[in-house]
Amino acid sequence: MHIEADIKLGFKDVLFRPKRSTLASRSQVDIRRTFLFKHAKECWTGVPVIAANMDTVGTFEMAEALAVHGMLTAVHKHYSVDQWQQWLQDKDADFFERIMVSTGVSDNDFIKLGQVMALDSRLRFICIDVANGYQQSFVDFVRRVRANYPDQVIVAGNVVTGEMVEELLISGADIVKVGIGPGSVCTTRVKTGVGYPQLSAVIECADAAHGLGGQIISDGGCSCAGDVSKAFGGGADFVMIGGMFAGHDQSGGETIDKDGKAYRAFYGMSSSTAMDKYSGGVANYRASEGKTVMVPYRGDVEFTVQDILGGVRSTCTYVGAAKLKELTKRTTFIRVQEQENRVFN
Repeated sequence: MHIEADIKLGFKDVLFRPKRSTLASRSQVDIRRTFLFKHAKECWTGVPVIAANMDTVGTFEMAEALAVHGMLTAVHKHYSVDQWQQWLQDKDADFFERIMVSTGVSDNDFIKLGQVMALDSRLRFICIDVANGYQQSFVDFVRRVRANYPDQVIVAGNVVTGEMVEELLISGADIVKVGIGPGSVCTTRVKTGVGYPQLSAVIECADAAHGLGGQIISDGGCSCAGDVSKAFGGGADFVMIGGMFAGHDQSGGETIDKDGKAYRAFYGMSSSTAMDKYSGGVANYRASEGKTVMVPYRGDVEFTVQDILGGVRSTCTYVGAAKLKELTKRTTFIRVQEQENRVFN
């Protein structure tokens, strides 16, 4: 047994320290990023915010809405190949820069991935997603996908430590997803006691990834636009969002009326709701590690997009970063004292 005594921080534990700025307006901030990927060896330019690959978030409709803003969507893995084929018809080349094909790690997942990728050679991003990225079988699957798709951009996760980020990058991933337990509908920390405060995980994993020429995604824990900015300030190259994109017209799930108000279901993909829907229930050797919540119906996602992107631009003006790329270099975080933290939240 070993105890790490160093302080680890989540998004709620810090605030940005403002700095003198020459920016006169938020409109002067460029929130696009350009990356050269380690293995795919090609550049990508866009707004590095990603809708999570959950069936109540990462929908075809969400992808179309976010692509307008240059943002990405990790389309959930439960669409059929026929649905993919129909949806991809008449899409222009730029659109393929904004979507990720998600997959699990079973043999059936690998077969289906091949069928989807064969639909159009312009499909560029593959997102290999598991709750526990520390299993050797997961690393082996990443290597298998890289061997079969040498030119695609491969996203792999989730992990929370620098050494595992390095392992996945060496094994063929271009981008590593960082986060275990921070999501609003994830109960991994409660059910297993496993996790890592998200801001510290981002800081440590970004350092490891950038040393090898890779990138990371901060996945989970963002409940407001300020948290998205904190993830970028901590060194994240991309930020993946679930709950903030739930409950919209473009989100999955039916609208339910309750007490005169409209709601939509939002649940983790390891929840009993998701496993009942796609796997015939929770297997007798495991527990669900997600929960189901009803979120208020929020209308068109356009308003949430503007809130998130506007908040990030505003953060940049407060610290004097003319480009999103400069934000982490201009970031000084102030730890929020426990009493002030309770008031702030």
